Amino acid sequence: MSDTLAMKARIMLRMQDDMNARVDPDWLERGREWYRAVWIECAELMDHYGGWKWWKATTGDHAQALLEIVDIWHFGLSMRITPARDFERAAETLAAEWRSPRAIDGFLGGVERLALTALDERRFDVALIPALLAELGRGYDDLYRAYVGKNVLNFFRQDHGYRDGSYVKTWEGREDNEHLVEVLAGLDADDERFRTAVYDGLAARYRAACASR
Repeated sequence: MSDTLAMKARIMLRMQDDMNARVDPDWLERGREWYRAVWIECAELMDHYGGWKWWKATTGDHAQALLEIVDIWHFGLSMRITPARDFERAAETLAAEWRSPRAIDGFLGGVERLALTALDERRFDVALIPALLAELGRGYDDLYRAYVGKNVLNFFRQDHGYRDGSYVKTWEGREDNEHLVEVLAGLDADDERFRTAVYDGLAARYRAACASR
């Protein structure tokens, strides 16, 4: 498992570098505040998990909560990529931290610890992620599958005008994240064409949605 864990971590680190370079070719020199993105995304994760707003009825959406963890993972990976781009060493470090998970006091408490570490220490605490995923009934392979899917969606967004504001994020009454969950459900993450299949599936839905507007 450890070899597979590090291998998939290496793949994700390279994909994250590619995505960041798509937005900012010189992203490593820009010193983006990835830690800030992590703790802000933690609030969105709590909303999707639900159960904390005592003043109104809420329903948790664990599929979307997983994607919020993936968003946090995107930013956390970005914090681990150095100018040397030593993906091998970074992957081994990620794998080692994953194999030494931290206990959490419930899902919401775990999310708060993740946010606090990002805010106070400007650090991504990988060791908290396994416990958060376990609370959702998910594991590393689920994270990997969803990460690759969300990375492809991020490229899709960039290809269709996300930065200039022309991209339409809601398709037929649902956000693109929701469509992504359905596209991923029918695909094999270990297939060599997985990334292409995800992109093609999103493109077909997007074209249909835009044509019906």
